[in-house]
Amino acid sequence: MSSRVLVADDSSTMRKIIIRSLQAVGVSEITEAADGTEAVAKFQPGQFDMVLTDWNMPGKTGLEVVQDIRGRDAKIPIIMVTTEAEKGRVMQAIQAGVSDYLVKPFTAETLREKLAKHGCN
Repeated sequence: MSSRVLVADDSSTMRKIIIRSLQAVGVSEITEAADGTEAVAKFQPGQFDMVLTDWNMPGKTGLEVVQDIRGRDAKIPIIMVTTEAEKGRVMQAIQAGVSDYLVKPFTAETLREKLAKHGCN
């Protein structure tokens, strides 16, 4: 079974890095969103197995994306992709319903571990 992942990041370079890492660990069905507003528009319950979202994006922030998606799907794993500097805000993200977080820069192996931990492999 191939996992279906929604990737939201306003940096096209970062999206490419995340997508390459996902492909390296066997994820083939990847939907891209260039910002939080697009991510929320593309998200449909049951269509994805996981959401990876950046924290800082124009339109809707990663936190707003989490809150919006949680309002429609309480169970989907959502991983916040963040920088070390934002680690202090992780508790805020967890309270909003984030399942886990991934600190940039990360390796494909770290991403694979997070996917496996949340049932996507």
